Amino acid sequence: MRDDTERTPGPGRARRADAERTVRAILAAAERVLSQEPGATMERIAAEAGVARTTVHRRFATREDLVSSLTVLAAQQLEAAVLAGRPESAPPLVALHEVTANVLRIKRTWSFAMGVHSEHPEVMRVHTDTRARCVALFRRARDAGAVRSDVDPDWASRVYYGLIQAAAEDLAEEPTPAELDAAAARVVDTLFTGVGAGGGTPHRSG
Repeated sequence: MRDDTERTPGPGRARRADAERTVRAILAAAERVLSQEPGATMERIAAEAGVARTTVHRRFATREDLVSSLTVLAAQQLEAAVLAGRPESAPPLVALHEVTANVLRIKRTWSFAMGVHSEHPEVMRVHTDTRARCVALFRRARDAGAVRSDVDPDWASRVYYGLIQAAAEDLAEEPTPAELDAAAARVVDTLFTGVGAGGGTPHRSG
């Protein structure tokens, strides 16, 4: 006799799945609303999510709890985007381009949450791990000869972060894949070739 226990979700599992979908819908609605109206109420967020205000309050006791959960979700999306670029295994410049495009997408999709300073342990872990992966990627690029041997990978990663932020600010709210690819290429090109007309260091006068 065939045992379908593992194939047929039980009532408890189905309820958990429904609850998770509801939470994700609320958080996605919160991002949409708060990115346009940072002071929006829980009631406004509930309306955007298509649920009752009481449903939002059952999942999040306060507005602060909701925003905290939103920052955690955004951080986890950021980590997944970085890992999808294969920073530890793809050729360094290929990985850098892919990671850049992926991160730009997350920064636009979760613009409100990414702009919130959070000390939530999970958010802090993600940002610490992401910075470490970025530094390691620039170290790989240096070892592969794509970056000068005298370049500090930590300094390069900080410059890179600044370029990504500037590029994200120039993107449309919902950039197309082609726009993300072009923005990523611009970041990488600026990082590796700069904006000067020549390859040398300009001389100071006087």
